[in-house]
Amino acid sequence: MLDEARALDAADPLALARQRFRLPDGVIYLDGNSLGALPVMTPGALSRTAEREWGNDLITSWNKHGWIDAPARIAAKLAPLVGAKPNELLVADSTSVCLFKLLAAALAARPGRATILTERRNFPTDLYVAQGLADLLPGTQINTVDRADLGTAIVDDTAVLYLTHTDYCSGERHDMRALNEVAHENGALTIWDLSHSAGAFAVELNGSGCDLAVGCGYKYLNGGPGAPAFLFVAEHLQDDLRSPITGWMGHAEPFAFAGDYRPAPGISRFLTGTPSILALAALEAGVGTFDGILMSDIEAKSAAMTQLFIDEIEARCPEVTLVSPRDPAQRGSQVSFSHPDGYAVMQALIARGVIGDFRAPNIIRFGFAPLYNRFEDAWQAADALAEILSTREWDQPRFHARQKVT
Repeated sequence: MLDEARALDAADPLALARQRFRLPDGVIYLDGNSLGALPVMTPGALSRTAEREWGNDLITSWNKHGWIDAPARIAAKLAPLVGAKPNELLVADSTSVCLFKLLAAALAARPGRATILTERRNFPTDLYVAQGLADLLPGTQINTVDRADLGTAIVDDTAVLYLTHTDYCSGERHDMRALNEVAHENGALTIWDLSHSAGAFAVELNGSGCDLAVGCGYKYLNGGPGAPAFLFVAEHLQDDLRSPITGWMGHAEPFAFAGDYRPAPGISRFLTGTPSILALAALEAGVGTFDGILMSDIEAKSAAMTQLFIDEIEARCPEVTLVSPRDPAQRGSQVSFSHPDGYAVMQALIARGVIGDFRAPNIIRFGFAPLYNRFEDAWQAADALAEILSTREWDQPRFHARQKVT
């Protein structure tokens, strides 16, 4: 099977993209669903922005180097990766802040409806944002249901269906098109969190009828730790929605310094404060790693690479149980297994140079980034896991000691 993996790498149309990243020798990095690898261009972009632009041109860089346009410029580059028009995307704030903005705007756009419908196992921060907003808006209800019940739980009082597209633990994808259709038939808006989808496989926001969405900049988009997020507002909704956080950058004329707020036209009204230019420089380099890449090639490689990994693990590691969907069309670019001592198993893998991560209570999770991961990486990781399990290498005190970040 190693020869088969190497043959697949030799025929890979994305093989050259690996050169766009700085990857440490001796490390197989399978955690791009938590933090993307460092693009080769990022250090130079940060240095240029700090030293030449900020250092030499100071405040004139807002005009001279286009700092003021960075949120919209980077969003336009990102738009084809998620199936949106350039004027429907904006880079701003963190994922949680973007979720708060869009959720509040959606509730306000559905007067007479007071319920947020979400999945019981939605990503925790998404639930926390909804809970915090409900505390601020008396009468707002949160209805959490099992995944299988979502389609029948949208009722007359549902204002918004609020979901993460790819489950962070299992990697299972929702049927975005089908759920959008059911929501719209019942008069509700939809908000999708694309944090584990954008950049991992083809996403069609417009093609599947999405209303609103957010996404993370530091996972598959390779924007660096804490990179800004992005938000999507379908063009036909932009003039009807209003951001609940009305800062000066979202004003129709921010440099008129008027005393009263007047929202900017289009998606720009969802800007709030001054954008973080250094963080945006890193994100722009990250998005640049997709230049010339077809998302269809990324999706095809993701499906094939994760399937090879599953096949190898299941043939050699009876101690673990597959948590992710078997159908590649139903899973994101990650594979998750359960093991009673999953944390220790993952720590033993990391000590061997195979970096994945752990999610409570017992999930070992492997994120495959098609731009830089190889089929050989999948085989080598499976080989390492098989040896760790067969020898019980993981059962050492040092691997059981919990760190702050798991």
